[in-house]
Amino acid sequence: MYERKSDKLAPRKIFYQRLWKNATVSFFILAFCLAVGVVGYKFSIKEFDWYDSLLNASMILSGMGPVIDSKIVLTNTAKVFASVYALFSGVMFITIIGILIAPIAHRFFHKLHLEDDK
Repeated sequence: MYERKSDKLAPRKIFYQRLWKNATVSFFILAFCLAVGVVGYKFSIKEFDWYDSLLNASMILSGMGPVIDSKIVLTNTAKVFASVYALFSGVMFITIIGILIAPIAHRFFHKLHLEDDK
């Protein structure tokens, strides 16, 4: 997928294609994770409508924290889902950032290695 250390630096067109491909993959992963959260919140907390579920899932996925009214009593199932989804979201957030910066980091380090060889 990426050039080796001994290869020339890829042209900018290839670099931009890699960025676009990784951004697209990241978007679909993010959409899947958000869908899991929305459905999970909708069916684990009966008081939530689809909008409340979307709000909570997106806030957890972005790392901001849940938006749950203190009047709502959570069942054990809802607590377990929220805990697992929070852990899942943290790992997926880091994964998505890694996918997004992979082409940039590769190009940066490849360029450094090319300069070392000269």
